[in-house]
Amino acid sequence: MEETVIANVEKIKQLNEAIEKYVRPDTFPLSIRVMDEEELLPPKVKRPKKDLHTTFTICQAVTMSRRYGWAMAMGAEDQSCPIAKIAFGYEDEVDFYKKGNLPNQMYTKTCSLGEKTENAVPKFSKQEAGTILIAPLTRTTFEPELFVMYANSAQVMRMVAAALYTTGGEITSSFSSRADCADLIVRTKQTNKPQVILPCYGDRIYGQTQDHEMAFTIPASMIDGFIEGLHGTHKGGVRYPIPTYLKYEAEFPETYQMLNKMFEE
Repeated sequence: MEETVIANVEKIKQLNEAIEKYVRPDTFPLSIRVMDEEELLPPKVKRPKKDLHTTFTICQAVTMSRRYGWAMAMGAEDQSCPIAKIAFGYEDEVDFYKKGNLPNQMYTKTCSLGEKTENAVPKFSKQEAGTILIAPLTRTTFEPELFVMYANSAQVMRMVAAALYTTGGEITSSFSSRADCADLIVRTKQTNKPQVILPCYGDRIYGQTQDHEMAFTIPASMIDGFIEGLHGTHKGGVRYPIPTYLKYEAEFPETYQMLNKMFEE
């Protein structure tokens, strides 16, 4: 068993400072890693089953980390959400799941349509599965594989601009209203590309994500370009809070205009 060594401590610090300065999210930006079998659990990490004596959804653990500032570890024994158990490779896709019974009559009109929805959920193989580490950037004691920021749509737009600063082009994301934990972690890790995330129904119920919140993810491989992008786009005039254009003369009700004319006379 090997303890994970953080190679990018200074970069993570720079990323946190840049996000705080240029994005200003309401909750802590997060580091995430899926542990390999040979890795040791970092110190001061809470396990839901062992330390909190219950099981959680991944979205609950994400919210605890981004709102409480806790470092969390979610293994198979800590999971309560059956969809996440399959998406993260902890359980097999049994026929009841594969045939679309979960979305049927809730998200889709029929089981066959629900099957399409389940097929669209990104999934880890058994070989890719592992304990999920989640921590605020300032309390990261492991080597992150990706970063997650919850924010409003204007702040997410700000981060999209920063992510594209050194690449150009566009960011393409997928939305289904379900299993955003798989979008956050599985899809970002598998594609090694940034994602705009629409929080799912479960994230809003169990993770208590608010109506105004979205999420944005970047793989750790993009940390340098993203930091440069936050600085560069700010210098170029892309700001948050969004500056409103105010250099215009206001129009007033007729009686106000009459009074102004009296002043002029």
